[in-house]
Amino acid sequence: MANVRRARPQVQVHPPAPAQVHPPAPAQAQSRAKAQAPAQTQPQGERQEALPPGTARARLELDERRAQLLALGVRFFSESPYDQVSVDAVARAAGISKGLLYHYFSTKRDFYIAALRAAAQQLIDATATDPETPPLLRLQHGLDSYLAYVERCAAAYAALLRGGIGSDPAVAAIVEGTRRQFFDRMLEGLHTERPAPALRTALRGWIGMVEAISLDWLDHRDLTLTALRDLLIGMLLASLQVATGSLPEGVSAR
Repeated sequence: MANVRRARPQVQVHPPAPAQVHPPAPAQAQSRAKAQAPAQTQPQGERQEALPPGTARARLELDERRAQLLALGVRFFSESPYDQVSVDAVARAAGISKGLLYHYFSTKRDFYIAALRAAAQQLIDATATDPETPPLLRLQHGLDSYLAYVERCAAAYAALLRGGIGSDPAVAAIVEGTRRQFFDRMLEGLHTERPAPALRTALRGWIGMVEAISLDWLDHRDLTLTALRDLLIGMLLASLQVATGSLPEGVSAR
């Protein structure tokens, strides 16, 4: 019997078809992009303090915030005795946390001293006059500005002269520094740097009298500011006449 060789069937092997990669749907792509994106951190300087619910955040620059706190300090410390002023109440009025207030002022006393110093500087700036103005006119303008400040900023003025925490040396230094600046202005107007004892005493006494009369006016307000100014000028001229035996050049008795 003849040998018959059976042919083996040929099997064709095809390489696997490349896998088809479909782009993710738009929503999936966005989700994946968000997951892979680095987390964005808030700049350290813009970190917010925890505040009571409903408190509006006032984003102010450093100097503006400090000025706002000083204005509030003058108001609060002039309306209530030092011990009764609540730092929490000041912070709420400013729309900030108590911790941020202490970032600007280390202690309540530091806050109080800074507020008084701001009130004193406001008074000095408000009463500046032109040195070239004739002496009597310069005195009138200076007193007009001084009394206008007393009327407009009664709380700040009272806080400067009436408020206090006992005999605190820092408070006394602010008040005395304010008086000294007014004294130096008067010496400049009189063209002298070393006044005789009688003149020095008369000028310092008149400055104290202006303060006392202004505080009395705040309590009563029964004189016009013009009448008050003329009264103070008459008292100064009388004091100069007694202290020196004459009136300064360019100043005549009224």
